Amino acid sequence: MTILVTGAAGLLGSELTRQLLDRGEIVIGLDNYYTGSKSNIDQFFGRNGFYFVQRDVRDSTEYPRPMGLLNPLKQIYNLACPASPVHYQTDPWCTLMTNIDGVRNMLSLSLQSGSRMLQASTSEVYGDPLITPQKEEYWGNVNALGPRACYDEGKRVAETMCTISTANTCIARIFNTYGPGMALNDGRAISNFIIQALQNKPITMHGDGKQTRSFCYVEDTASGLIELMNSDLQGPVNIGNPDEIQLIDLAEQIIDLTNSTSEIVHQDSAVDDPQRRCPDISQAIGQLAWSPTVDRQTGLERTIEYIREKLCEQ
Repeated sequence: MTILVTGAAGLLGSELTRQLLDRGEIVIGLDNYYTGSKSNIDQFFGRNGFYFVQRDVRDSTEYPRPMGLLNPLKQIYNLACPASPVHYQTDPWCTLMTNIDGVRNMLSLSLQSGSRMLQASTSEVYGDPLITPQKEEYWGNVNALGPRACYDEGKRVAETMCTISTANTCIARIFNTYGPGMALNDGRAISNFIIQALQNKPITMHGDGKQTRSFCYVEDTASGLIELMNSDLQGPVNIGNPDEIQLIDLAEQIIDLTNSTSEIVHQDSAVDDPQRRCPDISQAIGQLAWSPTVDRQTGLERTIEYIREKLCEQ
């Protein structure tokens, strides 16, 4: 089957592409390299069944059919959007419109081609939640005027667009994902902590470090998306790892795993920084028979090795 993956050069997009190709699918990767990296997809060039189109999802509703490929499009994974606060706050308008014009274009393509579309939403739609763990039925606690709103509200409207569209869609609410393929300038906790620890620099912690996150290894997140796409569910469905941890404990674990001499230093809390983040994945377990399989220590060890190699290349 022929599958379009937008945002294919990102962390999750490249892992999803790998898994789909390993299943024997034909994959058209689409990316404008805004935050994605060509190095993430170099492994696929020349591989049977992989095609790449450099394009922005905001620009066209046309099927990006590579020359010579006649197969009809069957599935669309719309992952295109910067996901790190550092990146999505750099150009808030671009972030917002990627989640409006880009999603509208992919919905149009889904309708034209008769393909099923998976929209990558985010745990950020829950904002700074007042309940934990977060269930899909929870409406969230989001600041629509804050610095994160371009992303949070963009994803919320993307969910609305999918819900009211007549296209065949499903919505995945993706929680923090990490692993080999992360950008070194990602700006989020795991990449920042690992780089600082490997360089024996102070690990910078926003606030007291008691805020929590739940990190899902990229292989698990990608497999969850595939299960959702190939189901009859519309969603939204939480895809994440319920293994919740305080950020200060995460930093200490990374210091131990890297044998670092780094010390933790505290900075002012980030604006609208969620204090709790933990998915309720009962729906994914019960209806998709999916749950994460890679534990945090194993995932961190693999990610540390990847980042160590990348730092050596610089």
